[in-house]
Amino acid sequence: MSRIAGKKIVVGITGGIAAYKTCELVRRLVKEQACVQVVMTKNATRFVSPFTFQTLSGNRVAVEAFDPSWESEIGHISLADSADLVVIAPATANFIGKASAGMADNLLLTLLLATRAPVMLFPAMNVNMYNNPVVQENLEKLKKRGFIVIEPSEGELACGWEGKGRLPEVGDIVEEIERVFSPKDLTGERVLVTAGPTREFIDSVRFISNPSTGKMGYAIARVGWLRGAEVVLISGKTYLTPPRGVRFVEAVSVSDMYEAVMDNLEWATIVIKAAAVGDYTPVNTFEGKISKRAKKLVLELVRTTDILLEVGRRKDNKIVVGFAAETENVIENALTKLRVKNLDLIVANDVSKSGAGFEKDTNIVYFVDRWGKVEELPLLTKSEIAERIFDKVIEIKQHFVSLNQ
Repeated sequence: MSRIAGKKIVVGITGGIAAYKTCELVRRLVKEQACVQVVMTKNATRFVSPFTFQTLSGNRVAVEAFDPSWESEIGHISLADSADLVVIAPATANFIGKASAGMADNLLLTLLLATRAPVMLFPAMNVNMYNNPVVQENLEKLKKRGFIVIEPSEGELACGWEGKGRLPEVGDIVEEIERVFSPKDLTGERVLVTAGPTREFIDSVRFISNPSTGKMGYAIARVGWLRGAEVVLISGKTYLTPPRGVRFVEAVSVSDMYEAVMDNLEWATIVIKAAAVGDYTPVNTFEGKISKRAKKLVLELVRTTDILLEVGRRKDNKIVVGFAAETENVIENALTKLRVKNLDLIVANDVSKSGAGFEKDTNIVYFVDRWGKVEELPLLTKSEIAERIFDKVIEIKQHFVSLNQ
C-alpha cells in the first residue's frame, strides 16, 4: 500500500497557468487513497473552477477566508491542525513573496502560518521570474524555516520561453510527496545499485544478453531515495525511466559496468548488485555485420570480470548485497556465492518458479545473510522486496554496531 494512503493532504493552488496540472495531481492523490482538501486563492479560480476540484477530491473547496458557512463547519485553524501535509502547487512568485514575509491576507497564507504540518512548495513561473534574485532569496528564507522547496522542471513554458519554471510532472510530484511520508532511516547512507542486463557484442548489430528488465534494481534505487539515501544507479540498457532523485549511469557491457562500479565504490556505504551481468564475452568482435551465408559459426567465449567478487575484495566497512538467480539448489548455491564473494547478504530466487524471475513485477526470494540465516519471503512485488532488503541491511548494520560495542 502507498505511504500516502489515509493521509490528510491539503493541496493549495495559486494563480498560475500550471493550475491545470493540479487537477491530475488531486485525482492521483485520491487514487492513492489520500484524503484531499483543496484550498484555492481567488486568482487560482480564474484558471480552474473550484467545482472541478470539488468533483475530483470529493470535498468542498475552500477559497474565502471569511466564509461563514465554511468557518462554522471546520474553520481555517482546524483545517491547518488536521493536515498531515500541505502542498502548494503551483506556487507563484507573488505567493512565495507573501509567504516569506509572513503575510496572511488570504485563506491559504493564513493556513501556512497556522499549520504545524510539513509544507511543500512547487514553484512554477516564467524562467526569468524564477531566476530573479528576489524570488530566490524568498525561497531561501522559506527553506531556512523548514519549507520543502522542490525545484521546477526545465522545458517549454506557457509564456513561450524555454528554461526552468515548469511545474514538475504529476508522477514526480507524487513521488516527492511519498518521500515526505517515508521513513528516513537511510539518511547519511550512500547506496550504489546496479540493474538491468549487460550486452556483449558479437558484431556491430548482434550481442549476447539475457531477459533482465532492470525492474528489481530500479525498485531498489527508488526505495533507497525515498528512505533518505543518496543513490547512484548503474544500469544496463532497459526501457525503464530512471527513478527520480538518483544519479544515473548507463553501462552497456560488463567492462562498462565494472568501470562505473569501481569509479563509485569508494563513495558508497552500501552496494547492492542487482544487475544480471553476463558471464561470458566473445574473444573477438567482428567489424560490421557477420554474413549469414556460412552454415556454421563457431563463437569462442571467455569469462567476463566478476564485478561482485572484486567488490567483495574491496568492501572495507561497506554492506554488500548480491543476487543469485538459480534453477536448482538455490540455498546451497547462494551460501557458496555469499562466502566466496565476501557478501553480507544474498537475495536468491528460483527463476523457474511461477511469478518469479525475469520480466515479472513480482518475485519469490530467499534472504541468506553472512551468518547463514535463511529467510524465505512470500510472493511480493519488487518494490516490496526492495523495502525488505533495506530493512535487512539496517538490521545487519545494527548487528555490526552491537558487536563492536
